[in-house]
Amino acid sequence: MSFVSKFLLLGACAGLSQFASAQTAAPLQQSFPNKSIRLIAPSSAGGPVDVIARIVAQGWSEVLAQQIVIDNRAGAAGMIGAELVARSAPDGYTLLLGFSGPLVIVPQINVSTPYDTLKDFAPISLVATAPYVLLVHPGVAAKSVKELVALAKAQPGKLNFASGGTGVGIHMAGELFNLAAGVKITHVPYKGAGPGMTALLAGEVDMMFNGLSPALPHIKTGKLRALAVGGDRRSPLVPELPTISESGFQFNTSGWYGVLAPKNTPRPVVAKMHGTLVTALNIPHVKERLAEIAVEVEGTTPEEFSRHLREEMATWAKVVQAAGLKGKQVN
Repeated sequence: MSFVSKFLLLGACAGLSQFASAQTAAPLQQSFPNKSIRLIAPSSAGGPVDVIARIVAQGWSEVLAQQIVIDNRAGAAGMIGAELVARSAPDGYTLLLGFSGPLVIVPQINVSTPYDTLKDFAPISLVATAPYVLLVHPGVAAKSVKELVALAKAQPGKLNFASGGTGVGIHMAGELFNLAAGVKITHVPYKGAGPGMTALLAGEVDMMFNGLSPALPHIKTGKLRALAVGGDRRSPLVPELPTISESGFQFNTSGWYGVLAPKNTPRPVVAKMHGTLVTALNIPHVKERLAEIAVEVEGTTPEEFSRHLREEMATWAKVVQAAGLKGKQVN
């Protein structure tokens, strides 16, 4: 066979291969899903992750015309649920509603995290963000972020802050604040954000970062004083509150939530899940229900979500190192 004949034959084979791949991908995308999907929420029932998962799942089920079942897998700062998805079959029927703790913070702290966030998952989309709010007990003599920083510098080691446990997002927000403001406010971990808020209300601790939704009732009654929100823009729910960065500190962090599949999930499946998820996030009743709990819709492409994960990894690696948290036990 001549060189030209071989070249033409190879070209024909390549063309047939691409055609076959396209023919396989099209039916796969059209037929998926043909049974219910399990969305793992790596938290206990009733918490913010669970509530967001159920709101998103309801709208997504409508778009897919297929049931999405929420499976709560709490424990080990979210690692149990995240590992379950990382080890699941890459067929699109087991997904993760992930958040900062198990995806980008815990892997920086826990030296034996049983998965690699950047290698073991296929990001689909960010779905929502929730602003953190900086709260102080009314007994603390600070009515602004600058006054709080001045107080912390004048009395080194005296102030403390509550969190829902080592390695959770609101803990790391406190450590990031220490780093950004050049202060040392002592961390006091509790077994959940709820007990941490109870301690703050009782005056057992001085301050705390928490989600805006659970904090709003206490802000309105004056039981807690809100100094600022932690994201890159003011919240429409409390437009009078400045951001921490407006006070002159390099601080920008919020709670965020996104959907991921196991690695090697077929691209047509990821594409379909992405398209239908973004459609679901724009359903009016989904946006309204999320807004009621102070959560904003945040749909992205898989590539944008992947970039977000890498950027968050880099941010929290610096904070973990500065706070000396490497190797600490997470809960």
